[in-house]
Amino acid sequence: MTTEPDSFPRRHARTQRFTLGAPRAFTVAPDGSRVVFLRSNSGTDRANSLWVLDAADGGERVAADPRALLGGTEERLSPEERARRERSREGGAGIVGYATDTAVELASFALSGRLFTAELRAGTARELPVPGPVIDPRPAPDGRHVAYVAQGSLRVVGAEGGDDRALASPESDHVTYGLAEFVAAEEMGRSRGFWWSPQSDRLLVARVDDTPVRRWWISDPAHPERDPQHVPYPAAGTPNADVQLFVIALDGTRTEVSWDRRRYPYLAHVHWSAAGAPLLLVQARDQRSQLYLAVDPASGATRMVHADEDPTWLDLFPGVPCWSPSGQLVRIADEGGARVLAVGERVLTGPQLHVRAVLDVARDDVLVSASAGAEAESPETGQVHVYRVNELGVERLSQEPGVHSAVRAGGVTVLVSATLDRPGARARVLRDGKETATVLSYAEDPGLTPRVTLTEGGARKIPCAVLMPQDYAGDSPLPVLLDPYGGPHGQRVVAAHNPHLTSQWFADQGFAVVVADGRGTPGRSPAWEKAVRDDLAAVVLQDQVDALQALAEDFPLDLSRVAIRGWSFGGYLAALGALRRPDVFHAAVVGAPVTDLRLYDTHYQERYLGHPDEQPEVYRRNSLVDDEGLVDAAAPHRPMMIIHGLADDNVVVAHSLRLSSALLAAGRPHEVLPLSGVTHMTPQETVAENLLRLQLDFLKRSLGMA
Repeated sequence: MTTEPDSFPRRHARTQRFTLGAPRAFTVAPDGSRVVFLRSNSGTDRANSLWVLDAADGGERVAADPRALLGGTEERLSPEERARRERSREGGAGIVGYATDTAVELASFALSGRLFTAELRAGTARELPVPGPVIDPRPAPDGRHVAYVAQGSLRVVGAEGGDDRALASPESDHVTYGLAEFVAAEEMGRSRGFWWSPQSDRLLVARVDDTPVRRWWISDPAHPERDPQHVPYPAAGTPNADVQLFVIALDGTRTEVSWDRRRYPYLAHVHWSAAGAPLLLVQARDQRSQLYLAVDPASGATRMVHADEDPTWLDLFPGVPCWSPSGQLVRIADEGGARVLAVGERVLTGPQLHVRAVLDVARDDVLVSASAGAEAESPETGQVHVYRVNELGVERLSQEPGVHSAVRAGGVTVLVSATLDRPGARARVLRDGKETATVLSYAEDPGLTPRVTLTEGGARKIPCAVLMPQDYAGDSPLPVLLDPYGGPHGQRVVAAHNPHLTSQWFADQGFAVVVADGRGTPGRSPAWEKAVRDDLAAVVLQDQVDALQALAEDFPLDLSRVAIRGWSFGGYLAALGALRRPDVFHAAVVGAPVTDLRLYDTHYQERYLGHPDEQPEVYRRNSLVDDEGLVDAAAPHRPMMIIHGLADDNVVVAHSLRLSSALLAAGRPHEVLPLSGVTHMTPQETVAENLLRLQLDFLKRSLGMA
């Protein structure tokens, strides 16, 4: 397919949604003197370099350039590193992650499976010759050693490159030390598998044995000469990997950390700081109970610090649990109908705030990100702000309407802000609340400004975004395209510019585009998020319908021509719309959908639907392949385009194949677009571009648009 080189779909794909060239992954030195971050050299350059900014004058310098370090050779990634990037949805290249010592003077990173360090004051980088391929290298807090994983072993090397040795080696091909298992990385937000002690003399190390996990084969039919990939995948109701935790000293002496792993098998979070003993958060498999445990590093014994229970489920949150500098437990909890911040025995926030993450814990306050709570004076649709919280009260640091986050240390805060009226995000360096520098962004200007209205729809006040064509004069109703994600952990209605760009491009092709965040999506209240328990399909679909019909009273929506498109959970939701509500939806683009919910992973699926052996009827009524709409001869048939990457190891292509087979058996014509070599992400430029164009063509054909 030939396209003009400067089309929006091409630029959107080439710039990875206009994220390339934007600074990210900030670290502030504890003395507040410098800020470390990643950034590529332009809006079309995928290779990130490591940069240092002088917090006093704003001057920037490169600390590590991947092209120079590799001598112009092509970057090569191990299968383990590719899997890590897939779990974190990392589409960049070059230096995609780094870690530092406590003083933020030494950084380490893996590049093409090799280990490099950078002296951040001097701005020099060098390779340490060690066995590879290297994964997740991390300096000790004192900067004298670097620990890393290679071929399933946890190894340590002197910061000058000497005395490299294995501290723990796998006993079989199914064992790894120092890596996160699949569900931890994919669902728990834990991408790490080892943690240094504050004294730099030992580490906490996860041992993962995936022998119990069922094996799936992920093949590429376009290349029958290649061996399929053998993937351990813990589908709902099947065994998980066995995860243990050890304290391992630099001489290799190990002590196992003990807790009731049979009752609490999920190691969800690990924190080790100078403020207290190592702290673990462990969850029961049903995620309705969890323990906060303090570890005695000498004996491996644990004592309970706190316990949580919830009849629905317990969520995990970034940045917690941890110790405050005074040794108090910091956590986020659902209490009294609100999501609150607790420090020690005191709850410091109320129903006016919906706390989402802890960003930093200092002696005098806690920095959090939060949205307006259920009892806030105004809804602030789509906004996320940064707040300082202590026993005296709450202070909002971010002022302009938008989506904000922050990193803080040594009296310096890097405040990253995205707003509706400005492309991308702006990163400002603040000292004592006053701006001292702005971190440059090389990201491209999209050349497209969303014509978006943030509002609420229906009796439940569902957060919505409505986008109209730039040249729309209001002379006639428009065909409608719903463009949701609609599921847990996926907020799409946000007060920021770039997240609406693709929706605006579709709007400019002649649609009124509606994005609705119904029950189950984050940011509103615990009850809002947990309303989908055991009833994922019916609840999320009903909220899309209610939002659409309510918005039609205020916007020029042609309800006789309504389509829906989505990816992942959004693909599941799009298929639900076409199959269960053909009276509302007239066409659907179904991207990488979960169709048989028994085929998705344990930690995610069992949180919302329970164990399939205990609740088979719940799985049946929420799965698309068991949908009665497939065989209801009286129901009108709606055109459906199913898209799936054949290399997807998260939502495997079996989901779409089973849906297609069920549609075929029911005599329902449909289109299937297989993407060879594509995973759950679609980073390939031509694939990502043409996917947008093919979807547009299908939608126009299906809705009878010229």
